[in-house]
Amino acid sequence: MLDLKRVVNDFENVQRALLRRGPIAGLEQVAELAQQRKKLIAETQQQQEQRNRMGDQLKRAAKEEIEAARAQMRELGDAIKRGEAALRDVEAQLDELLLNIPNTPHDSVATGASSDDNPVVRVVGDRPTFGFEPKPHDVLGTALDLIDFERAGKVSGARFVFLKGLGARLERALIGFMLDLHTRRGDVELLPPYLVRPESMVGTGQLPKFEADAFHVPFGDSRLYLVPTAEVPVTNYHRGEILDEERLPLRYCAFTPCFRAEAGAAGKDTRGMIRQHQFHKVELVRFSAPGTSYQELERLVDDAEEVLRQLGLPYRVVQLCTADLGFSAAKCYDLEVWMPGQQAYREISSCSNFEDFQARRADIKYRPAGKKGKPQFVHTLNGSGLAIGRTLIAVLENYQQADGSIRIPSALVPYLGGIERIEPPSR
Repeated sequence: MLDLKRVVNDFENVQRALLRRGPIAGLEQVAELAQQRKKLIAETQQQQEQRNRMGDQLKRAAKEEIEAARAQMRELGDAIKRGEAALRDVEAQLDELLLNIPNTPHDSVATGASSDDNPVVRVVGDRPTFGFEPKPHDVLGTALDLIDFERAGKVSGARFVFLKGLGARLERALIGFMLDLHTRRGDVELLPPYLVRPESMVGTGQLPKFEADAFHVPFGDSRLYLVPTAEVPVTNYHRGEILDEERLPLRYCAFTPCFRAEAGAAGKDTRGMIRQHQFHKVELVRFSAPGTSYQELERLVDDAEEVLRQLGLPYRVVQLCTADLGFSAAKCYDLEVWMPGQQAYREISSCSNFEDFQARRADIKYRPAGKKGKPQFVHTLNGSGLAIGRTLIAVLENYQQADGSIRIPSALVPYLGGIERIEPPSR
C-alpha cells in the first residue's frame, strides 16, 4: 500500500511514476478523499474542543441557563457523531482505493510496453547441444513413467499431475537439495501453514486485486485461503510486529505446495507441467532496513541463481520493465531457465523488492538502532528459490540422452540414493 502522505504531498511525482506502468484508476480520487479526510478531522476536533469548553461553562452556569446549554451540547454531540461517521466512510473509501493501486516502480526499472521490453542482465551457462531432436518434458516424463496426466485429470481435472516413482523422488530430491542449500547460506527454515486468513492475503497484495486467482474454503463466519506461495505466510510471520534494526536483515526459506486458480491465464501453457493449479516451491523471504534493501535484492537473486549454477542448468536473468512488473513490486528480476524441448527460456524465479508496500499493509516495522523517534516500516523482499516443478522440467529436458534416459545432475545424486540416471522402463 502506498503511503497516503506521500500521495498527497508528492502527488505529481507519484502519478508520474505510476503512469510508467500504464493508466492507473483511483489516484486522483485518493487525493480528493484525503483532503476531505483532513477537513473532517479538523472540523471534528474543533467541535470536540467546543463541547469540552461548554462542559466547563455548564458547571458555572446559572440554573435558568442549564437546560438550554444541555440542549446545545446534545446538538453538538450529534454533529460530532455525524462527522465521525463521515470520517469512517471516507477512510474506508481511501483504504479500498489504496489497496487496489500498485506500487511505484523504482527509478532504475525500465519503462516498457510488454515483456518484450525486459532488459537481459546476463546469460549464464551454455545451452546443451544434442545429436537428436530434444523432446519436451511431458513426452519424456510419460515415456519414462515419471508423469501421469491422464489419471490426474480423472481424479482432479485439468492442470493437475501425478508424479510417479523416480519422478516423485526427483521432486522430493529437489526440495531437500534447495532447502539444504539455502539454510547453509544462512536462511532460517520455516514450515508454514498452508491455509491463511484473508488479512494475510491482503498483507502481501494478493487481496483484493487477485481474488479470482485464489482458492479458499469456508471457515466459521469467514474463509481461509490456500497459499498461492509461501511468501504469504512467511511475510505475515512478523505481521503487526516491531523488529529491532540489529536483527535485520532477516532471511527465511520455506517449502510449501502452492495453489492457484490461474483465472487470468485461460488457454495459456496448457500443455505439460508449466502452469498447474497445484505445484511446489521453495520460497525466500527477506526483511531489510530501507537503506540496504537493494543490496539485499542482489543477494536474493544470487541465492536463487546458486540453485541453477549447482544444477548446471543454463539460464538468464532479466529485469522486468514497468509493463511486466508485479502489482506489489518496486523492482523485480526474473530468472529464466533454458528449456530445450520448447526452445525457449522460461521463468523459474521472480525476485522482488517491495520496499515498504507490503509492510504498510501488514504493519511490519523496525526500531532504528540507537535512534529516538517512531518505528519505521521495513522493506520486504521475496523470490522463488526455486519453483520445484519447473526445475524438474528443466532437469528432464536439459539432461535427456539419445537413448531416452535422463542423466541426474551430480548435486542431486546423493538425494536420490546414488542414482545417476533414470533409465527407460524395460519392455
